[in-house]
Amino acid sequence: MKALVLSGGAGTRLRPITHTSAKQLVPVANKPVLFYGLEAIAEAGIREVGIVVGDTAPEIEAAVGDGSRFGLEVTYIPQLSPLGLAHAVLIAQEFLGDDDFVMYLGDNFIVGGITSLVEEFRATRPDAQILLTRVPDPRAFGVAELDGTGRVANLEEKPAEPKSDLALVGVYLFTPAVHEAVRSIEPSARGELEITHALQWLIDQRRMVSSTVISGYWKDTGNVADMLEVNRSVLELLDPSDEGTVDDATEIIGRVRIGEGAVVRGSRIVGPAIIGPRTTVENSYIGPSTSIAENCRVTDSEIEYSIVLSGSSLNGVRRVEASLIGRDVEITPAPSIPAAHRLVLGDHSRVQISG
Repeated sequence: MKALVLSGGAGTRLRPITHTSAKQLVPVANKPVLFYGLEAIAEAGIREVGIVVGDTAPEIEAAVGDGSRFGLEVTYIPQLSPLGLAHAVLIAQEFLGDDDFVMYLGDNFIVGGITSLVEEFRATRPDAQILLTRVPDPRAFGVAELDGTGRVANLEEKPAEPKSDLALVGVYLFTPAVHEAVRSIEPSARGELEITHALQWLIDQRRMVSSTVISGYWKDTGNVADMLEVNRSVLELLDPSDEGTVDDATEIIGRVRIGEGAVVRGSRIVGPAIIGPRTTVENSYIGPSTSIAENCRVTDSEIEYSIVLSGSSLNGVRRVEASLIGRDVEITPAPSIPAAHRLVLGDHSRVQISG
């Protein structure tokens, strides 16, 4: 069995972060989201992985390399334009050959991995197996409708009027039957080859498409709110450690990991939180659900429920929360200016100004 990991796409919902960085490499608990998926694939016993890459290919390849650090053998598959998930399968056919495979969206996060799912697929081997989860607003997802026996009866991509609240999670398992399906469908109204259409083609051809409804934690980390929530959930499982230097005037509460070479002075850190290697924290408050990457500096500041990427600094900032701060960012207080009113008033105006 092989794996196909999708790591193209522009990441528009995470701009401006993704103007300079691949969305799959934005860190959660100081580790790129993509790495969690690759580790889950390796834990499931899969070794051969094809990574579909787009404009951010050099950055993805530099981070992942040949895959050996994960126990994987990685092949990179260029996708010139993001033309849909089924298109990714289409261009990867030479790599996939006649093998079964799992397709994993590189910006998705599933707590607990995919080992049990892969084992279930190997045991029953339907033509396709999908993961579903209940969501409050299914209109932003592929949506599945099940029949009375629990089999998949119908699939729609981002329907205006969903027939269920069951959304497709970004992990799919296929036999080689899917290759005929992706060759048989036409682009959707948005110009993409939709994987939901390929799955529907299999259903219409009376091929077996099974589903597993998961109740565990899953997130598509495509926007800031979801990134912060995934960061929070991962930090909840954090093993505390201290490889840096913490002075006696600092108070550490809860699960906190302090990286090698980090320095913390006169501060209060309330976990779960992680301080990256070679980062300095002075006279500051670091609150729960906060990840601060390597080579950062936080001085006379307060921050919580946030992600700070490498090389950034906060100096004299009273309060930052629910924020995603990119690389090499500097945050300082605004300069004070004399209080004044500047007016452009028409004829016969009446204005009241408080003292």
